[in-house]
Amino acid sequence: MTSSENSPVLNSNSGSSQGSFRPLPLLAAVVFPGLGHVLAGEVKRGIYIAAGVLGLFFGGMFIGGIDVVDSREDRVWFFGQALVGPLAFGVDWAHQNKFKVTDPATKALRSANPDEGRDAKGFAVQGGKPPNEKSIGKVNELGTLFATIAGMLNLIVILDAGFPSRRSASKSAGAQEPPKSS
Repeated sequence: MTSSENSPVLNSNSGSSQGSFRPLPLLAAVVFPGLGHVLAGEVKRGIYIAAGVLGLFFGGMFIGGIDVVDSREDRVWFFGQALVGPLAFGVDWAHQNKFKVTDPATKALRSANPDEGRDAKGFAVQGGKPPNEKSIGKVNELGTLFATIAGMLNLIVILDAGFPSRRSASKSAGAQEPPKSS
């Protein structure tokens, strides 16, 4: 047997769903981290995945504030954060529509200056407290990095849900196979 015959993706002769393409878990993993594994019957693993990915994502927001998820000012970083799924787009929508101000001169969304507030229509007005205060320096960078790593980690999880590797019962239980002699 060649190595391509043992490949989980290339071997379509096996009757089991283990090691073959699974579109429903793949789509579920895109929707919410860990959901694909839960649908595939790996509930405990799915819960651990959700805790890890969401812990990194919300940990980044806890460190740097909601400003770490910003598709307009930090577009390149948002590409990675978007891999967390619809949750990242929801956080970005809230940030763009509830925490930024519209510049009266240019009509463009931007972060508020320290001496600006936000009126009922979202325009910047002098005086008052800004809707959010952008974190500065390393704090913002760390929060952005945490949220982006969460997205990259979720990409690996999505691929694992859709294209699972072959795991034997002995390997998943922690036992090791004896080395093969050639």
